[in-house]
Amino acid sequence: MRSVRIFSLIGLMWMFMLGVNAQGVEKVKAGDAMPAFSLNSEVYGKVTPADLKGKVVLVSLFATWCGPCQLELGQVQKVLWPKYKDNANFKLLVIGREHTDADLKKYNERKKFAFPLYPDPKREVFSLFADQSIPRVYLFGKDGKLVHASIGYTAEEFQHLMESIEQELAK
Repeated sequence: MRSVRIFSLIGLMWMFMLGVNAQGVEKVKAGDAMPAFSLNSEVYGKVTPADLKGKVVLVSLFATWCGPCQLELGQVQKVLWPKYKDNANFKLLVIGREHTDADLKKYNERKKFAFPLYPDPKREVFSLFADQSIPRVYLFGKDGKLVHASIGYTAEEFQHLMESIEQELAK
């Protein structure tokens, strides 16, 4: 009986470690500078680091097949985008991991999102932030430093993100 308990405990510890690793290694941590990247979209044009200088930047990494991503992007469409789309000090970068412009165009024909969707077909941008797990959100202050990050989606976390955006824009 004792050996069964020990074996069970070892199994649970192993599963816990796998679960921790499933989130992937965080490559960008609070206080880190935004990784240098460029986005190229046939639909929305090019975004370079120079375009982001001095702005509060929200990087949202998603996939079209991801359920939690759909919930988060629904809130971006309904709440976040209408509030900040005209703010010159704010930039929203919604990036489709492993998606092309064609994939995102087809996807958006169904979703009808008003905000731009940028492709990252080879995970080149995503890999600067993490190895796996979506959705991911990274908020950078006007100084280009990370002030907020989250993995997954909950209504509470989204509310916290909205509060963080407000705080950063007020600075």
